[in-house]
Amino acid sequence: MDDNHLSHSTWDCKYHLVFASKYRMKRLYGELRRELVEQFRKLCLQKGCQIVEGHMMVDHVHILMSIPPKYSVSHIVGFLKGKTALYVANKYARKRKYRGYHFWARGYFVSTTGYNEQVVRRYIRDQEKADKASDHNDLFKLIP
Repeated sequence: MDDNHLSHSTWDCKYHLVFASKYRMKRLYGELRRELVEQFRKLCLQKGCQIVEGHMMVDHVHILMSIPPKYSVSHIVGFLKGKTALYVANKYARKRKYRGYHFWARGYFVSTTGYNEQVVRRYIRDQEKADKASDHNDLFKLIP
């Protein structure tokens, strides 16, 4: 987590993303599959994101991704889907009879991951107790 910091923040923002090919057509196989994996990695590096885990099915993609808080999830998903659709259209349009730049279906699924909710709730609840205890200790320190 120490690696994930901006100038004024430290972050741990991980998201489970799922998006599908247009009409859930089984397009993600063979050479295209390998190239899309490489494209996703390159595009994530451009935005400072990191793919923690990923799996590509023949009709949809699952990615666990760490996204900096300076970008919205919708911005990153739009960037990934848009750039990869352009790549596929430019390279494979004639071969596979794709219609223009329409490779991915509209929309996506996103779910946040991270710390256990109960742990965070307990931390927030006990924060005031810890703060009062440290203030109490500071009162009795001798000033040199």
